[in-house]
Amino acid sequence: MTEERNLIEELDLSFHPLTQKLWRDFELLFGAHGACGGCWCMFWKLRGKEYSDNTGDNARQMQKSVVDAKIVPGLLAYSEGYPVGWIAVEPRSQYPKLAHSRTLKPVDDQEVWSITCFFVEKKHRRKGITVELLKAAVAHAKKYGAKIVEGYPIDTKKNEAPPFVFTGTASAFKQAGFQEVARNAPTRPIFRFTI
Repeated sequence: MTEERNLIEELDLSFHPLTQKLWRDFELLFGAHGACGGCWCMFWKLRGKEYSDNTGDNARQMQKSVVDAKIVPGLLAYSEGYPVGWIAVEPRSQYPKLAHSRTLKPVDDQEVWSITCFFVEKKHRRKGITVELLKAAVAHAKKYGAKIVEGYPIDTKKNEAPPFVFTGTASAFKQAGFQEVARNAPTRPIFRFTI
């Protein structure tokens, strides 16, 4: 039996697209403060002042509007029926902040789905859930016809606090089968999984 299989069984992990039906679980996972600094996973969807002026409840309402419009912005991970993790995954075009990033500029003109963010409940961190979220995100994107799934992790030797690795770590992407395809800054590689 493989190690990944054991993790899924050991933690009774399952993954579900964020829909209106699961909105309360998303709120439960993100807590009163909306994960990191009231972002509600809107960091990549809003640029500059638009983001800084809309953290907290405004960001929560914006994300809820996305979900209410029947758009799936990502997946929730559950352990024994309880929400323990989140991964944001959508077509790159849904993330305006990426379009204006010099460090994370497009590698080429191919259509890609982007993984922009993770959030794992504190007591479930460092158990491999991020790697399983990555695999689930690839499977989800594949269902919608994606050929390439891309991510923008942090690659650093020092141990960063969780709020600073919300885009994931290079090691997690490697474990999930992604390959580095570009690096425009020392600690910010671009990883891809080709389906």
